[in-house]
Amino acid sequence: MIRPPFRFLILISLTLTVCLGVQLPISAQETTSGHPPASNPDSPVPQTQPLLDRTINRDISIYKLPKNILQDQVTVFSFPKKLAKGEHWWPTIGITGVTAGFIASDPYSAPAFRNTTDFHGFNNVMNTVNTAAFIAAVPAAIYAVGFVRNDSYAKDTALLAGEAVADGFILSLPFKAITARRVPSSYFGDGPYSDSFFQGSHNPVKSGGFYSVHAMAAMSVATIISRRYRNHKWVPFVAYGVAGAICFSRVTRSDHFPADVFFGGAMGYVIARYAVLTARE
Repeated sequence: MIRPPFRFLILISLTLTVCLGVQLPISAQETTSGHPPASNPDSPVPQTQPLLDRTINRDISIYKLPKNILQDQVTVFSFPKKLAKGEHWWPTIGITGVTAGFIASDPYSAPAFRNTTDFHGFNNVMNTVNTAAFIAAVPAAIYAVGFVRNDSYAKDTALLAGEAVADGFILSLPFKAITARRVPSSYFGDGPYSDSFFQGSHNPVKSGGFYSVHAMAAMSVATIISRRYRNHKWVPFVAYGVAGAICFSRVTRSDHFPADVFFGGAMGYVIARYAVLTARE
């Protein structure tokens, strides 16, 4: 039996995807080839036609998903080589600097969430199972709407979201295995929380550690949807707002330190935006 909080999350997911489907004008529907239908040059362009993201220049399908993920991994794991050539230094310094700041403050910020019951109701709703199911339900619902409406753009959006999550998960494995960071919930009271790195499990598939897969997945899905449907101005606010709530819940539940969540969310955005959406232009 599905608990009420879980039903609430499912309702939000379905409402979001139905709104996306309903607000997409029929005049802007794509053909099954993934391109907009041909238009008469003499006829006026409808003002309601969305400015769909056309940065993708590759085949997107369930059958080609493994190949696309593999190609993404080449892009992701070749990033250090680009850094060595002097590329992407400022964004890297920014993300690294903020993460380092969070790491320095983690031993002091984590006990505040560990020792309070102020977020009890929020944590019950945003538990690990519910949030993971919600993250998966959004692309699944978008794909279902696209399938029913024969909308290849919606189906591609869902597949790209799944691809971004898979990319981020694969990258998280070496991070977790190497850093072996303990989670705040493994401490009692005021800690100390300063011995978290290299003190936990080196098993990368275990929960917790550096970085947060939930944060990465939530931000990946939010970024794909926000970029692909940015003509609807409310979509980025809702998508990133929900992703932010999921990220925050990882801290309030003491499942992760703030640094784990920030870095995971940053990886989700970077991978979705620059490895998936702009791949093979």
